[in-house]
Amino acid sequence: MRSSPCSKPKRRLWFRRDLRVEDNPALAAGVRLGEVVAVFIWAPEEEGPFFPGRVSRWWLSQSLLHLDSSLRSLGTSFITKRSFDTASTLLEIVHSTGATNLFFNHLYDPLSLVRDHRLKELLTARGITVRSFNADLLYEPWEVYDENSRPFTTFAPFWNKCLSMPYDPAAPLLPPKRITTGDVSMCPSDTLVFEDESEKGSNALLARAWSPGWRNADKSLTAFINGPLIEYSINRKKADAATTSLLSPHLHFGELSVRKVFHLVRMKQLVWINEGNRAGEESCNLFMRSIGLREYSRYLSFNHPCSHERPLLSHLRFFPWVIDEGYFKAWRQGRTGYPLVDAGMRELWATGWLHDRIRVVVSSFFVKVLQLPWRWGMKYFWDTLLDADLESDALGWQYISGTLPDGRELDRIDNPQFEGYKFDPNGEYVRRWLPELARLPTEWIHHPWDAPEPVLQAAGVELGSNYPLPIVEIAAAKARLQDALAEMWQLEAASRAAIENGTEEGLGDSSELPLIDFPEEMQMEVHLEPLRITNNSPAVDRRHEDQMVPSMTSSVVRVEEEEVSTDVGNIAGDSRQEVPSNVNFDEAPEREEIDGGSLPTVRDNNVVQHFNPARLQIPVQSMEDSSSSRTERDGGVVPVWSPPTTSSRSEQFVADDTGITSSSYLQRHPQSHQLINWRQLSQTM
Repeated sequence: MRSSPCSKPKRRLWFRRDLRVEDNPALAAGVRLGEVVAVFIWAPEEEGPFFPGRVSRWWLSQSLLHLDSSLRSLGTSFITKRSFDTASTLLEIVHSTGATNLFFNHLYDPLSLVRDHRLKELLTARGITVRSFNADLLYEPWEVYDENSRPFTTFAPFWNKCLSMPYDPAAPLLPPKRITTGDVSMCPSDTLVFEDESEKGSNALLARAWSPGWRNADKSLTAFINGPLIEYSINRKKADAATTSLLSPHLHFGELSVRKVFHLVRMKQLVWINEGNRAGEESCNLFMRSIGLREYSRYLSFNHPCSHERPLLSHLRFFPWVIDEGYFKAWRQGRTGYPLVDAGMRELWATGWLHDRIRVVVSSFFVKVLQLPWRWGMKYFWDTLLDADLESDALGWQYISGTLPDGRELDRIDNPQFEGYKFDPNGEYVRRWLPELARLPTEWIHHPWDAPEPVLQAAGVELGSNYPLPIVEIAAAKARLQDALAEMWQLEAASRAAIENGTEEGLGDSSELPLIDFPEEMQMEVHLEPLRITNNSPAVDRRHEDQMVPSMTSSVVRVEEEEVSTDVGNIAGDSRQEVPSNVNFDEAPEREEIDGGSLPTVRDNNVVQHFNPARLQIPVQSMEDSSSSRTERDGGVVPVWSPPTTSSRSEQFVADDTGITSSSYLQRHPQSHQLINWRQLSQTM
């Protein structure tokens, strides 16, 4: 039953990816206004194909233990529930605890946007006050627009606008001194299980390198700011040492406030500016740029909710991806024959982590050399990375695939050999993860196929035996990529001509295109694009601190000028040479990258392939806060939002005079002027 009018109002605090008590706006508001009942609901099946991977589940379990200990020390209990329907579970908890309010912090991925809006409608209809807050960004997505009040379509002007906002990001909040808890005797916790027996051994190794939990995150931030940050501009590209902050898992799970990171780095920068330390000042600018990329990933996801599954430049819908599970398996296992790529993929599988430069290398190889569908790679990274983050992953893979206006050109192939000597000049990173090449001289470490036979014999390397020859020649990959691009432009031009001539209406959501058969173990969503088979609603008022989500329609309605496509059948591609002959490589020219060289986070999963979600039952126990310093790694109401009334779709991407845009494509291919139009999300998303 509900609390009596004279009793203290009860606030139910719903924890999600905000697992901290410091600078937690929802927690602070609840503590200020009455009794608090803290709740965490584990319903991974609601994430659809983005079921958390093994390492991500391990981190979540440890972080929850840490949070439970902190909440208990503040005087409140922490309810954990296993659910297959978050809405019904929330209603049960509200009824059993007599809560009158629900407080939570915003999330910006499309699944959460839709779910949060539906929960808001369901709870407000039952008289529950729902309030939501910004705990994940410096500025909300609807606060940052260009001079025409439109969303930005490229990163540089977006970040410049953030840095020039008339008001600074809110200062971080201190943790509460005490929390008054409500009666939870009628609402027992469920035991949550995040791992099965087969995963415990691998997960035990993670604890040797990482310390989840919000207090440990704070220690890691302090250690980074007082240590490696000052030389970040010099060392950030080195893959053979811990030269980055290693804060991304803490940020993803909300153990660390991005506002606290921003303010502390700015304060440190001011100190170095006063001291005349130019290197330190530049390091702070570069590091804050990486924070800006994280902001931009959520901004892009909010304004273009399908960015995790569709390219954001329309002509790339016609790119004929190669469907070859043999290539996919070789890439996952680190058996491509290119040492830097293989070392990166083996580190990913062993540790759930990759240096941002190595993420760029392995994903670029995946898309440009192997020409595999970028969503395969994004899903694999999601399943294997500790810091798996849907918004950041989508931004990173779209950037690499050339599907962003300011992304890399799709026709640019980075040679792994030259990338190796750039990011691992002494070969130490390769030697650590490829022991079969450990005795090779540095001169040959990144291109062993060119090494003289006596050198290979002395190092114990047998190419094609204990280490593979290159799976694809770079020269051959460049030629095939040019052929694929030519085919893409032909398909795009044919589709546009058919639309203009009135001989075809367009397929709208492209539901009639042939399906791509994804590898079964990946359990991926089917997406509809050309492929090559190889052998092997009106807007409502917006309120401050309220989260706006895309408006839902009961059915998918075709609108004018919908995105166009062609009915493309299977297009046969050339057969791939399994073990190519040696080839001399030409170094690709240097080019500024959207993020200064880093790729937002991404993931993998072979362990979770056979994991049965029904077996998850989740235990959360009290845990003492573990001490940790920066580890050197070896091995209101929630209103509905709808697009502007001038358009029924998300804003189109257009060429911009700032940074790298799609104009480079349009100059080379003037016939391609039609940009993608986005349909509103269906209610069955």
